[in-house]
Amino acid sequence: MARNRAIHNDRVAILLLPKSEASNVGDHGEGEGGSVALGAVVGVLERERRKYVATFEEKAEESRGKTERVLVLPYDTRIPKIRIGTRQADLLRSHRIVVQIDTWSSASQYPDGHFVRNIGPIGDVETETAVIMIEHGLSFPTFSRDLLNELPERERWEVEVEEEEKRRDLRETHLVFSIDPQGCEDVDDTLSVRHLKKGVTELGVHIADVSHFVRPGSLTDAEAQRRSTSVYLADRRHDMLPPVLSAHLCSLLSGVDRYAVSVVWKMDQNYDVKSVWFGRTLIRSRYKLSYEVAQQLCDGAAASDIRGDIPELLNLDLSQQELEKRLEELRGAVKTLSEIAHCLKQRRGEDGAVYLDSFEVKVVMGEEKGTANIEDLVPKQHLDVHDTIAECMIFANHWVAKKIHSSLPTSSLLRRHPPPSQTRFTHLRTCAGVRGFQILTGSNKELAESLDNAVDPHDPEVNKIFRILATQAMSQAEYFSTGSVSSYHSTGSSVHSTGSSFHSTGSPDQFSHYGLALDYYTHFTSPIRRYADVIVHRQLLAVVEEEKRGEREREKLPGNVQLAEYCQHMNSTHRAAQLAQMASTEMFQALYFSNHEREDERCVCVGVVYAILTKGVRVQIPRYGVKGVVYLEDKAGLVAQPAAVSEAGHCSVAFASGHLKVEETRVTVTHPAGQYTLTLLDHVTVRVGVEVSHAHGPSIRLYLMSCCTVDPRERRSPLFTSDRGRKEVLAGVRDDLQSKPVEAPSLSSSSSFSQTPPQSSLYCLVQRLHNLSLQDAD
Repeated sequence: MARNRAIHNDRVAILLLPKSEASNVGDHGEGEGGSVALGAVVGVLERERRKYVATFEEKAEESRGKTERVLVLPYDTRIPKIRIGTRQADLLRSHRIVVQIDTWSSASQYPDGHFVRNIGPIGDVETETAVIMIEHGLSFPTFSRDLLNELPERERWEVEVEEEEKRRDLRETHLVFSIDPQGCEDVDDTLSVRHLKKGVTELGVHIADVSHFVRPGSLTDAEAQRRSTSVYLADRRHDMLPPVLSAHLCSLLSGVDRYAVSVVWKMDQNYDVKSVWFGRTLIRSRYKLSYEVAQQLCDGAAASDIRGDIPELLNLDLSQQELEKRLEELRGAVKTLSEIAHCLKQRRGEDGAVYLDSFEVKVVMGEEKGTANIEDLVPKQHLDVHDTIAECMIFANHWVAKKIHSSLPTSSLLRRHPPPSQTRFTHLRTCAGVRGFQILTGSNKELAESLDNAVDPHDPEVNKIFRILATQAMSQAEYFSTGSVSSYHSTGSSVHSTGSSFHSTGSPDQFSHYGLALDYYTHFTSPIRRYADVIVHRQLLAVVEEEKRGEREREKLPGNVQLAEYCQHMNSTHRAAQLAQMASTEMFQALYFSNHEREDERCVCVGVVYAILTKGVRVQIPRYGVKGVVYLEDKAGLVAQPAAVSEAGHCSVAFASGHLKVEETRVTVTHPAGQYTLTLLDHVTVRVGVEVSHAHGPSIRLYLMSCCTVDPRERRSPLFTSDRGRKEVLAGVRDDLQSKPVEAPSLSSSSSFSQTPPQSSLYCLVQRLHNLSLQDAD
């Protein structure tokens, strides 16, 4: 077999095939952006020892309570079937279970493993959420009693006299406030801004002092380091820290005294930095604002319109004059922040910062928890104040990175974003060329300017698609220890060494952040939800204490080797958390459409074609943040005709004999009723359906209804974001369709990934590479 009993994420030795053999595979040897080397696994160097979620086969003979060797189907379609011994097959056939692989004999087609535990019934929200966490290697059990006993009691905690004496007290002198999403409990950051004498403006970013409560060597620190990050799923949050810290003692809530670590700049009238101060502070936030309220303040909303949305003002017995005075003070601070942030963003843009985009949605849940009671999928609205807060946080992270690197050149924790490989931009350039735009990618500045210029005033989704494709082309940002970066640098990647035999401070280019256009960057502003920020706080405070007292505080910090190991763990955990969040959103998107599948007005959407595949096209639906494949040819070789819609609003997908002509930027379908062509960036009308699988989770399936949509030059955004818009699209499709509904075979519900093939040949490897080529770049 081409993979020789290797499983996904195993470390393997491979034998590259000669070019003469690779040439026999035709165009399967060519991938997007260049040639793909072909090879075969000749040995497994290290197995990934992990547990897998699996399901018993749906149709199987009853075991009658006897222990039998049965095959289970892993949730991950990249993993082969696993043979286990159990007597519970009949009882758990409708459940998800956890299994582990033990061995894989060379004489066996499948690996052998054992049953670990039952998760729960298939389709239950709690079960499927647990599956997502397990499949991404994330474990967030209840915090232990011993760990909780280390922490202060919430009700009895108060500011310590010793801490009050050694911290800069900002409680009475500064207007401190936070701006966060509605309902946010773990408030990491607050801000302040003051106008001083001689045109000087003081900007302060004040971050929760988690390091005061989470001490090195404690159980809390060990558990936070293991978790590394909080995980935000569509309907819940898994915290890195216990609630007594994350939602209370560390959270910078309004009206209570809190410990903070602050960065305070003094700026001139052009917002150039004249001085900067780092240190521990004592703050009392006056307002906990939502993004929406902060935006209303910037937009000049009247006091009567927003007082009810500011809890700190709601219950105060204030005269109208006093209320206006307080609101104007707050409004002035938010507006000044906005001006500073706009200036900072403009400067980064001039240096080549790349502003990316995405179609994000919020899952609105019903009151009944633990069920698939999803009321709506709401597109996240971008506000100017989002940029204001982001720029202030980026600014603080940048200055802290410079500070710790100047004092700890071989053991500071930074975050870098290597330049992406130029070949990864091929598809973006092709898409842009369809609309006559040229995307230059020689540098981040060229890319940023090209994206800014690639705007179609009649079709705003096009620029979003370009920025999404640019996002997919990016390399992954990562944490690293500055002492473990090699001086060798090639094609946007850097070599890491965690061994003690290698130490190098590397070059500044290797430390830089491509997307943000900054020479030094780190994470400092979210210590409640990221362990990297806790380490950076410790490094910054050690440097500050050394400067103040002259003591060797850095000796208490982790050295380069240990820090590099932390970074490796944090990078993998953060990536897993991101993927779990995406999987959770996709699951709830599928559940939403499964609840409304026959209500076609909700399921009929306008999408944008953003990729041409061998047997279909990839489509992005801005309204719901959904993307998927519209198959134009099924496994039987039949081609798709636009769906027919009945007067009742129901539609059926018709497949008939015909053929596809696939080109780089378009696909032409010829069928008995005529011919149609889909080109990159075309707008098409699709029906969103859900494919249910016994062994795997529900997944979105898109079906072509019509190639004809409202002309982009004539449409407006509400057409695609409102119920009225969906009705108009559906009515337009019904008018466009001339043919009657045609009964046709549906697409197979089997996965696009096969389990372990029974035969061993080069064809298996080629087919595998072909399947991989159909997957998203991200």
